[in-house]
Amino acid sequence: QVQLVESGGGLVQTGGSLRLSCVASGRTFSNYTMGWFRQAPGKEREFVAFINWSGRSTYYADSVKGRFTISRDNAKNTVYLQMNSLKPEDTAVYYCVTSSLPIYSVEPIHYNYWGQGTQVTVSS
Repeated sequence: QVQLVESGGGLVQTGGSLRLSCVASGRTFSNYTMGWFRQAPGKEREFVAFINWSGRSTYYADSVKGRFTISRDNAKNTVYLQMNSLKPEDTAVYYCVTSSLPIYSVEPIHYNYWGQGTQVTVSS
């Protein structure tokens, strides 16, 4: 059973930074794409970023491009999301995701493993 455990969320002022971490267990971490989604109150889940198995390929939502960086450390079974220049509209619960399949997708339906989420709140 794959388990994903996020950490690193919190309250930060506009313009601040946070780094989210997600530790995976239950299978060979290095074989699979990892990603981040987020969900704000009253809104649908939104793609943020994904990273391929080797870490050499990444993809970002336009809303976070240039401000967020996804990375991974396969030796530690961990994926990170460095978030800089945070804005109030980044406020959401952030979820770490992965899939049983070798996919690269921005659609939440393609990811069958989700963490419990970590709250990020950006104050104005």
